[in-house]
Amino acid sequence: MHRPARWGLGAAGAGIAVIVGLDISSLDEMDPFRRTISEHGLGPDGWVFGLGVGLLAAGSIAIGVSLARKRLAGVLGTIALMGWSLGLFVTAWFEKHDWSVGPSLSGSIHRVGSFVAFLCLPLAAVLIARPWHRHRSRATLVAFGFGVCSVLWVVGIASMMFYASAEGLPWYRVMPLGLVERGLAVTEVAALLALGVWAAARRIDVAEPERGPAGAVMETST
Repeated sequence: MHRPARWGLGAAGAGIAVIVGLDISSLDEMDPFRRTISEHGLGPDGWVFGLGVGLLAAGSIAIGVSLARKRLAGVLGTIALMGWSLGLFVTAWFEKHDWSVGPSLSGSIHRVGSFVAFLCLPLAAVLIARPWHRHRSRATLVAFGFGVCSVLWVVGIASMMFYASAEGLPWYRVMPLGLVERGLAVTEVAALLALGVWAAARRIDVAEPERGPAGAVMETST
């Protein structure tokens, strides 16, 4: 198993466990259908949410490094995956804002980070795990499938936002925002973990074989 991918899966899994734990522990205080995941970042325990998102972002970077080292992710796919990771770090560092009390620079940066993350991961999954990849495996098909589902989530959200704008309504009022965000998050994280499993299982391909002392061709892999 490739070490960066193994570390990435471990860190991402720990981050997911933290966030899911927060969601479950706050069911009696927060409506998951209407309240977004980022609202866990508000209040005295916000650092726990930041830690969970930070672990997920760090794990994503490690998975991306593993995929790049094994030449399984092209330039665009790697950039998209790093965009997801950067967006997560921004989301963790700048907390969500209550827009009912007026604008906020920190809240605006948090929102941009969230949008970047949610848009980049579907693109990364589709580009990296494309079915016509020469190293296709079951994990890539799973990642590609969840990537396509994530794209559909994004298109659906964009359509609802367009409808709200046309009707002069707040976009977050025309859909159960918390439920929609969680559905998108689940599909995107599933795609990420499938990419991590693929990176962990796939042996590194070497462009040119090494030659031994007697001139014999020797294949190397890690």
